[in-house]
Amino acid sequence: MSDSSRSLIPSFLYSSDHRLFQLHEPATNMTQHKAQPLRSLKTSSVSSNGQSFAIPAPNENVELYSPAYFTACTVGGMLSCGFTHTAVTPLDVLKCNMQIDPSKYKNITSAFKTTIKEQGLKGFTRGWSPTLIGYSAQGAFKYGLYEYAKKYYSDIVGPENAAKYKTLIYLAGSASAEIVADVALCPMEAVKVRVQTQPGFARGLSDGLPKIIRSEGVRGLFKGLVPLWGRQIPYTMMKFATFENTVELIYKKVIPTPKEECSEPVQLGVSFAGGYIAGIFCAVISHPADNLVSFLNNSKGATVSDAVKRLGLLGMFTRGLPLRIFMIGTLTGAQWVIYDAVKVLAGLPTTGGASPATTALAPAVSA
Repeated sequence: MSDSSRSLIPSFLYSSDHRLFQLHEPATNMTQHKAQPLRSLKTSSVSSNGQSFAIPAPNENVELYSPAYFTACTVGGMLSCGFTHTAVTPLDVLKCNMQIDPSKYKNITSAFKTTIKEQGLKGFTRGWSPTLIGYSAQGAFKYGLYEYAKKYYSDIVGPENAAKYKTLIYLAGSASAEIVADVALCPMEAVKVRVQTQPGFARGLSDGLPKIIRSEGVRGLFKGLVPLWGRQIPYTMMKFATFENTVELIYKKVIPTPKEECSEPVQLGVSFAGGYIAGIFCAVISHPADNLVSFLNNSKGATVSDAVKRLGLLGMFTRGLPLRIFMIGTLTGAQWVIYDAVKVLAGLPTTGGASPATTALAPAVSA
């Protein structure tokens, strides 16, 4: 794409600084003012007064909001979630066991020693295969559909409202994406929890999945879907909205250099910092539902009231929380780095960094 190309998109998505936006004066003499071509999209956001957001997109290999763009986002999400969740499988094993049997696995140290004694080092890798498959599928839908929904909702409300209510756009887009993503994750999550918390249940995915289907039917794979939505939807809404706003604040308040002038390593470093901060908030808000998911998937025929009685109301909010904060913070930061690295490799800008409140509207230029 040439440097003169433009993309009509909501200003808060990928612009980094208001200096990217310049007001073009009406051309009175074509020899003095040469109109710059705009690549319009079918769903381009144009305000009622004829103005539009025009963002330069130099050196792109992938056209913004093209099928290839959403494919890149989908692949980035698949890699970021699949690899990171699999990498923290040992921590996940400890966390799940502390949630399921708090009397046996009293704390992190106790859970670690008990797992080593009873299962050896191999016990820390239990459930890695359903984790890899399940969270790869979830990440593909989560990130790919988020980018699509964010653009779709922005076009519906128009650029002015999209900038004004940007956080609501982030929340609505992430919630919509997560509803679908959890349907893809749920069966693998059911297998993962059983394998990790019931050592004699199955070796892994190959025998664990058929065993659940034989004993409980296909419905057994989805009995944790509602609690999973209860955990993941607030988690993802917090994850994306906090990340987008945190990155914007970092570029606005912490880093004196405009985003487009920062090196790629610096931008990816900002992605990690924003992701880690977002992960802390995610862990806290979604932790009670995470305890529920682990309990229900581990106990056949158990109900929510059974979980509350067993863990206690305070335990629902605190059991395994410090470990989960560390795990989710690191995991979320790494996810955004991987995701944005894929976007950078595709020639796309990293996520976040816009400041719509200070962004100037550029009038559309006619040819």
